[in-house]
Amino acid sequence: MPSTFATRSAVTNADGGSAARFATERAFAFRNVIGTSSSIRDAVKLATRVAAARRTTVLLIGETGTGKELFARGIHYSSEAAADPFVAINCAAIPENLLESELFGHERGAFTGADARKQGLLELAAAGTLFLDEVHHLPPALQPKLLRALESRQVRRLGGFEEIAINCRIIAAAGPLLEQVVATGEFREDLYYRLNVFSIVLPPLRDRLEDIDVIARHFLAQETREHQQPKAFSPDAIAALRVHRWPGNVRELKNVIERAAILSAETPVIRAEHLMIQRRVMRSGPNEESVGEIRIPPGGKLLAEIEREAVALTLKLTNGNQAAAARLLGISRPTLAKKMPPRTPRSDSEHS
Repeated sequence: MPSTFATRSAVTNADGGSAARFATERAFAFRNVIGTSSSIRDAVKLATRVAAARRTTVLLIGETGTGKELFARGIHYSSEAAADPFVAINCAAIPENLLESELFGHERGAFTGADARKQGLLELAAAGTLFLDEVHHLPPALQPKLLRALESRQVRRLGGFEEIAINCRIIAAAGPLLEQVVATGEFREDLYYRLNVFSIVLPPLRDRLEDIDVIARHFLAQETREHQQPKAFSPDAIAALRVHRWPGNVRELKNVIERAAILSAETPVIRAEHLMIQRRVMRSGPNEESVGEIRIPPGGKLLAEIEREAVALTLKLTNGNQAAAARLLGISRPTLAKKMPPRTPRSDSEHS
């Protein structure tokens, strides 16, 4: 079963291309973290310190787009394991029936279609780093197996009997609702504490107002280098950037700047109308847009029915994106699937 879901970034000195990449990645370990705010600088300081502790498990907490994988790579390439593999996998992007094989591997004949032995990512990471993104979406059935691997530093492939030693560092990442998922019992408390050896909270962009200008100019410089056309922001564009709430954080800002550079192709100045963010400023209050409402009649309504309606409306809001709907509701994807109304269309599209 070939791996089509995981990002396997093995960096070794065995070949020229990988060696060059290793040198580049290590040189810029945390230099790609742009900003001077105290919150982001504090996060970088913590990440730099834990990088020196080669086997310490790290938990990165932050909203989507705050740079969790950027920090994971920074920790890896600032450590003594920088020349070893960095392997990343998104736990929300892989069907449950394939995720176990991806992480732990399988022996030939372990299941239908297992025509050859396959090493899992915990093995392939070798003495490097395994990055588990969106770990709060790890299916409940796999949580005790990951816990055992973390505690014993051994894994057993599907269909196998041999205990295989693992030597990689685990860096996990999750959204701010992780503790809530633990409290509801959807994520094992013992696994949470085992992952939370050294935690780093990545601040949302709306809490880094002093960084917005410099990050925007950094992305604009990248765009202008590519198109060889110098550009600058007008005062009204800077003002628009500062008032937006940036629910997608740095990733959203990058996309906005890339789009603005295209829309302003005929002029060297990017104005507010080029940013196309004003209509997406987050609003609150009685006039807030919604996709529907849940009505409870005088005779009452079963809680299960209310939950199904809430799930259906949230899926409508996210255009069928289950991962996004789960995040909005503060539950895991398996729990969302259980509460989905009959014949509700399901989507495997992911936007992390």
